[in-house]
Amino acid sequence: MSPGKQASESGAAPSMAAGVELEKMRRRVRLSRLALFTAIAAGPVALGVAVMSGPATVAAASSDKPAAVRTAASAADPAGYAQVFVDAWLRSSADDASSTQARLAQSLAPDVELPDPVASAQSKPASVTAVRSAQREDGAWAVTVAAQYADGRLRYFVVPVAADASGASFAVTGAPGVVAGPARAAVATSPYGVSVPSDGDLSSAVGEFFGALLTGAGEVDRYLAPGVELSPISPAPYTAVTVQEVWGAEEAAAAEQVPADGTKVRVRVQVEARDDAGRWPLAYELSLRARSGRWEVAELQSGTIKGGGDR
Repeated sequence: MSPGKQASESGAAPSMAAGVELEKMRRRVRLSRLALFTAIAAGPVALGVAVMSGPATVAAASSDKPAAVRTAASAADPAGYAQVFVDAWLRSSADDASSTQARLAQSLAPDVELPDPVASAQSKPASVTAVRSAQREDGAWAVTVAAQYADGRLRYFVVPVAADASGASFAVTGAPGVVAGPARAAVATSPYGVSVPSDGDLSSAVGEFFGALLTGAGEVDRYLAPGVELSPISPAPYTAVTVQEVWGAEEAAAAEQVPADGTKVRVRVQVEARDDAGRWPLAYELSLRARSGRWEVAELQSGTIKGGGDR
């Protein structure tokens, strides 16, 4: 064999070996991709196995509990949609399908038949409010809606509603059904069991505070603990406020004298507010803190209070 031919064959051998090795790598990549796509279709468990068994050095983290995934559909509550439908449905009539309310009801639920009230009947509700939403399954909801009438009647309807996968679109899937209203929940024992004297320092402090807050008699800030901010009510809604009862959660609230600085108490205050339209019984829960021989408001529950409060 000539030296040139020997050189040619010796050069071809590495090239052929490299080509075989490259083909093997390509085959492994194709098999890995096939396994990955199959795992994606099979689910997250198979996907984790595919990642761990593939040629790449990636380890899938194992978990004993499945991850909770909150979809857009589960997060979207169709209560408002059902409320609008029931309101329009109760105000519509099959004899006047072209009315605004009838057309609105039909646009929200094209397959639901309109009611047929007697022409002389006062059947239109004064107000309609969604009171409960329950998700039956993915995309299917049951919404309970309360309709209150001017004569004092209160009627509850349950409405089936479907939501799309994105949770952005809804559809009423059936006619409303009349149901019993929600049962009254058991109420826990009130923590406010200490009667606070009406002529004591604490009752006087809360009386002056609510006088400023509700009637504008003085600045609210002067009754607040340092660092506490409370948005005033403007304009003041009432002309007079009287404290009826004060109940405390701690014995210190009923002390004859203001206790040591830093003492905190929680109280519930029953007040009577008056304006030109009548008398209004109101109740508030708030926290007070003792400082320099006086009680100062540290927190007003459900109020727009900021900073320094007891949270």
